[in-house]
Amino acid sequence: MPDFKTLQATYPKDKDYPERTFRLAALERVLDGTLYDELEHPFGEERNGAGEYITLAQRRPSARTRICRTVVNDSTSLLFSEGHFPAIECVDEVTRDALTKLVGETQLNEVMIDAATKGSVGSVAVLMRVLRQRLFFSVMATKYLTPEWDEQAPDTLLRVTERYKLKGDALRDAGYTIADDELTLDFWFQRVWDADAETWYLPLKKSDADQKPPIAPTPDPARSTTHGLGFVPIVWAKNLPGGDQVDGVPTLPLEAIDTQIEADYLLSQGGRGLKYQSDPTLHIKEPAYQDGGPAIVKGAANAIITSSDGDAKLLEISGDAASAVMDWVKGLREIALEGAGGNRANADKLSAAQSGRAMELMNQALIWLADKLRISYGQRALLDVLNMIVQAAQKFELLDRKRRPVGKLSTTEDIGLRWPQWYAPTYADKLTQAETLDVLRGSGLISQETAVKSIAQAYDIVDPVDEIRQILAEPPPPNSAAAKPPKEPLGNSED
Repeated sequence: MPDFKTLQATYPKDKDYPERTFRLAALERVLDGTLYDELEHPFGEERNGAGEYITLAQRRPSARTRICRTVVNDSTSLLFSEGHFPAIECVDEVTRDALTKLVGETQLNEVMIDAATKGSVGSVAVLMRVLRQRLFFSVMATKYLTPEWDEQAPDTLLRVTERYKLKGDALRDAGYTIADDELTLDFWFQRVWDADAETWYLPLKKSDADQKPPIAPTPDPARSTTHGLGFVPIVWAKNLPGGDQVDGVPTLPLEAIDTQIEADYLLSQGGRGLKYQSDPTLHIKEPAYQDGGPAIVKGAANAIITSSDGDAKLLEISGDAASAVMDWVKGLREIALEGAGGNRANADKLSAAQSGRAMELMNQALIWLADKLRISYGQRALLDVLNMIVQAAQKFELLDRKRRPVGKLSTTEDIGLRWPQWYAPTYADKLTQAETLDVLRGSGLISQETAVKSIAQAYDIVDPVDEIRQILAEPPPPNSAAAKPPKEPLGNSED
C-alpha cells in the first residue's frame, strides 16, 4: 500500500513553481479528497488488458475515511460556527455596535470558517474590498501568493503578489485578446496588492519570461484599481504556531495522512472480501461431470452432477476476516485522530446528555487544537480584519445592504473578542452557574456587567451593556440579589 510520499510522486510537478507551491497543493488534495486521482486503476480492476496483476498501490481505494478532513471540520466548527463565533468587545458602544452589524452584513463567520479550512494546509489570505462603500471579503489559497513584509515591522505587509500560469484559451475566455496561434501556449498571470492599489498586469508569454534578461510584465490600467487605503487590504494568517515566516504548521500531520491512507486501503480490501464472500468461486476437480453434461450454473436450484472421480466445491471466505479488518480500521482511526488532535468521542457510548464540562473533558484533544487555532485565526486574523474595517471607515463612509450608514468607528479604542464556552451548557449547568453568579454578585466579588457577560452567549444576549440598562429599568424580583441588602465585604470586621 502506498504512503503519502509515494502518492506525491504521482502528482504533476511544475519546475516553474517553487517547492512550497507543490507542498501546499499536495496537502490541498488531502483536504478535498483528490489525493488518489492520479492513480489510473479503480480498486476493483485487478488485471490490466494484458492480464497482468495490478498491485494495490496502483489502484484508487473504493472506500474513503476522510479522517484528516473530519479533524479540520471539527476544529473549525469550534472556532467560528454560529454558536462559537466570538462577540466583539469595545469601550465605545458605537464602534462595537457598528462592527457587530458589519460582521452580520459581510457574513464574516462564514468567511472565517472558509479561511480556517483553507488555511489548515499552512496559511491563508483574507482579501477586503470596498465597492460602492460596502465591504466584501474573499478567501484566497496561498500556493500562488507571495507576501513581502516590512523589515522594520515584520507583522506589516508591504505587498502581496499573485502569480500563476494559464493557457491562452483560458485567458481569452476571461476577456483577454489572445491570438489564435497562441491559445495552447502558457502565459503568466500576475497582480499585486500594495498600500495604494491593486495592480493587474497583462498576461506575459512564458517564453518571454524565460528570456535572459526576462521581459517585465506590463501593467493593465483597465483592470487595475487604486483603493488609497494606506495599507495592504489583506490579512495573512498562518495556521498553527511554528513553521516559517510565510506558512504555519498544517493541521494535517503527515503521520495522520499516512494512517488515513492505510485505513482507506484496508477498508477497500475488506469490502472486496465481502463481495467475494457473497459470490464464492466454484472449484471443480476434473473429471467434473459426465461427457456431454449441461453447462454449469451456480445456484441452489441447479445441482452439479460429477463423475465418481470428480468433485466440486465453493471456495467461501470466513466473515471473521471482515470483522478483523473493521476492528483494525477503527484502531487506525483512533491513532490518526490522536496524532491530529481530533474528536475521539464515540456517540454510541453516550447513554444520556452530557454537561458542557463533561464534553470538554471527553474531547480534550480537539479542544487543545481549537484553542491553538483561536490564536491564529481569532486573536490575530479576525482582530486584524476588524482593525482593517475600522481603518477603512476613516477613508469611506461604510454602508449596509440597504445603503444606510453603519455608524462612526473610533480608531482610539482597542477591540477585543469574548469567546463563548466550547460546548453549550445544559439546564443543570445553567442552574449551577446562576447560583454561583448570584453568590459572587451578592458578595460583591464581581460586578453586574461581568456576570451578564459570562452568560451572554448562553442566553443570546447581543449587547451586555444594553441588557444591564434594561435590568436597571425594571424593578428587581423580590428574591433576587439586587432586592437584598448587600452583605458585609470579606475581611476582618470591627467589633
